[in-house]
Amino acid sequence: MEADVPMRQVLTCLVALPCFAAENGIKIDKTHQILQCILPFTIMKALQMGLWSIWLSGFLLIGLSLYATQRLPQTMKPNFNGRSYGDLGSPKMTIFSAPSPFAGSVGTRQSLAIRSWLVLSPEITVVLFSQDPSVSSFAAFFGSRVLVDPYIDFTFRGTPFFHSMVARSQAFTSDICVFVDSESILLPDLVQTLNFAHKLDHDWLLFASSRNVSYFPLHLGEYGELWLREDGTRMRNQKELLDWSQQWNFSEGRMLIAWNSVELPLHHGVLPPFLYGRGFHNHWLISEALFSGIRFVFDASWAISILSLDDSGHQPNWLVERSGLVDIENRNWEYAGNSHLAALYGLSSFRETNYGGVMKLLKCDGQYLFINSTDNSVHPYTYQRMNLKKEGIFHSKRLKKTMACVDGIKSVKTVLDFSFKDQLMPSRVLDFPFSLESLLTIMADKNKTIVLTVAGYSYKDMLMSWSCRLRSLSVTNFLVFALDYETYQFAILQGLPVFSDPESAPRNISFNDCHFGTKCFQRVTKVKSRMVLTILKLGYNVLLSDVDVYWFRNPLPLLSSFGPTVLAAQSDEYNETGPINLPRRLNSGFYFVRSDGPSVAALEKVVKHAATSGLSEQPSFYDVLCGEDGSNRLGDNKCVEPETNLTIHFLDRKLFPNGAYLGLWGKENVTAACQKNGCLILHNNWISGRTKKLERQVSSGLWEYDISTRMCLQSLHRTKLTGYFDI
Repeated sequence: MEADVPMRQVLTCLVALPCFAAENGIKIDKTHQILQCILPFTIMKALQMGLWSIWLSGFLLIGLSLYATQRLPQTMKPNFNGRSYGDLGSPKMTIFSAPSPFAGSVGTRQSLAIRSWLVLSPEITVVLFSQDPSVSSFAAFFGSRVLVDPYIDFTFRGTPFFHSMVARSQAFTSDICVFVDSESILLPDLVQTLNFAHKLDHDWLLFASSRNVSYFPLHLGEYGELWLREDGTRMRNQKELLDWSQQWNFSEGRMLIAWNSVELPLHHGVLPPFLYGRGFHNHWLISEALFSGIRFVFDASWAISILSLDDSGHQPNWLVERSGLVDIENRNWEYAGNSHLAALYGLSSFRETNYGGVMKLLKCDGQYLFINSTDNSVHPYTYQRMNLKKEGIFHSKRLKKTMACVDGIKSVKTVLDFSFKDQLMPSRVLDFPFSLESLLTIMADKNKTIVLTVAGYSYKDMLMSWSCRLRSLSVTNFLVFALDYETYQFAILQGLPVFSDPESAPRNISFNDCHFGTKCFQRVTKVKSRMVLTILKLGYNVLLSDVDVYWFRNPLPLLSSFGPTVLAAQSDEYNETGPINLPRRLNSGFYFVRSDGPSVAALEKVVKHAATSGLSEQPSFYDVLCGEDGSNRLGDNKCVEPETNLTIHFLDRKLFPNGAYLGLWGKENVTAACQKNGCLILHNNWISGRTKKLERQVSSGLWEYDISTRMCLQSLHRTKLTGYFDI
C-alpha cells in the first residue's frame, strides 16, 4: 500500500499541473509536464537510498573497529588506575639509571621506583647501568623491558661515569632518552609531557626537580598496574600521590633530564668524566646546553611529577637547601672531583649562566604553557603538522587562571635560581683518602695478588689504554703508582686505584725523552723495583706490568701455577732460536713474584745493586739473579740465585713475546698473528721514543682508550663515541 503512495502523487500532479499553468498564463507541453511531476520523487527516492547505504556502511565500520580493538595484544593497552595514558602513536622512551645493589631498604625503594616507570606505558624500556649480580637478578623478572648494561666506564669503587652513560645511551634505539635517579618514583604526567615535547618542531632538552616524600603508604599491585593504599583499596588519581609530597627537592642527584634522540649534540665540546650521582654533572650539562644554543632548554618541574622518598641516610653532598648552599668544603673526594671538573671545563666555568630566561613548562587548565617569569609572559603552544607554533603572547592579568598558575611557580625557588658558578671550586689538591695499604686490601684478589704498573704523565694515555684493556678482561686487581703529581691527579679523576710516594719518585721526569737508554728512564725504572719490594713486604704477590704491555688474555692463571721461590720474567731475547736466558735478557717490565722469604731477600739485593748502578734496574736484575755473564744460568730458560735459592724462570716467548720476537709488530694484522701463536701478552718495546711507541700501538689496533672523550673503547660502542658530541 505504501509503495503506491508515490504513484498516486504523480497522477495527481499530472491532472493538476495543466490547470495551474492555464490559470497563470503558462504554456507547458506534455514532456515537460511529465518531467515536472516525476523528477522530484525520483531524486527523493535516490537520496533516501543513499542515506540508508551510508548508515549501513558506518555501522559495519564501527563493528569492525570494535572487533579489531578486542584483538589487540594486552601490552598495547597501558593501564594506570584503570585509565589509559598512552596510545599506539606514542614515542619510544628509554629510561636510563645506575642503581645501587638491590639489598635492604635501598633495594626496596629502587624496586618500587623502577616498577612505577614500567607501568606508565608499554613504550618505555629501562636500561640499568651496573656490573652487580643483584641488578641482573632484578631485571630478569621483567624480561626485555628492563635491560642491564655493564659496558660503560666505572671507577675502581664501582661508581659509573656520567659521560660514559650518556655516550652509551646512543647505542639504544629510542625517540626520547630519560636519565633519572634509581629511587625516584615517576607518575603518568611524565608520559603526557614527553608526548607533548615529542611533537615540538625543535630539538630540546628538559629537566625537572623532584619532591620529597617522608611517608608513602602506597604500593603497586601484584602486576604493577595499580597503586594501592595500605588497606588494599585502589588509589583513584595522581593527585592523591602528589598530596604525600612535602617540599621540593633540589638535589642534583634527584633531578630528571630528558632529550629527544637525534644526531644533534646536546652541547658544544666534550662532556668531562663526571662521576654519576656525585653532583654537578646535571647542572653543568644544563648550563652548557643553554650556552650552546643548539637545543631548546626548558624546566619541566611543574609538568612532570617526581617523588623522592626522603631518607636521611641518602643525602647528597651537593645540595641546594631552602636556606642556601651547604658548605662545599665538606664534600668527599668524588664530589670534589666533579666540582674540580666543572670549574675547569665548559663555558660555565668562566661565564655566569642567565637562568632568568629559561622557559618553564606547566599544564594549566588542561593546556601546556611555557612561562617566562622574567617578562611575566605566557606562551601557549599548539600542534600543527608536528610543528611548534607560537599562537601569541598575552599578559597574565588578562586571564585569572593563567595568573594563578604563573604565581604558583614564581613563588618557588628552583635549582636554577642559585649561582652555579659560585659553587665551583677547582681544587689544587684532590684529597684521595686511600693509602697503599688500604688500596691493597680493597684491590687484591683472593690469592692476595696484585697487578702493579708505574706511569708518569707523558704516558697517561697509554696508562688508560692499559687499564681499559685489563677491565675488559675482568682483571680488576691492579694498582697504579704515579711517578708525578699530574699523573696522580689525572688517575684520581679517571677513577683509577692510584697511590704515590713523593719521597721515592724521581724528579724532573721528561715528557718526551724518558725512553730506554735515557737518564730519565734509568731513574724511573729503579722506582719500580722499590715499589714491588714494598708490596711484597706487606704480604702480597705482585705481577709487575709496564703500561706498554698489551694483554690479549689474563696471564695470571698461568703465572700463578709457578710455585713459591720462583720469579717468572719475560725474556728480551730477539733471536728465534737458542737460549732465552742469555746475559741481560731478563725484561724487568713484566715479571711475577710471590711474597715469600727467598723472593723478598732476592729483590732486596736487586734494589741495593740498582741504587749504586749508573744504569737502569734491568741490568741489576740479571746481574744479581743470574750472575754477571750468566754464571747462574740453568739450562736455556732458567737461573738460580745461589744465596736465596730463588729460581728465575724465563717465560715462553710464544706466550709472552717481546717487541722484537718474530717481528709481530710489523705484521699486517698484529692481533691475528699473535692469536695464531697463542700470545697472552705482547710487549711494545724494542722501539725508541714515546711518540713512535704510541703510533705503533694505535695503528695496530691494540688500543683501548678514546683520548678525545676520555672513555674506554668498549667493544659494543667503540664506533659510536667520537661521533656523538660536537668535539
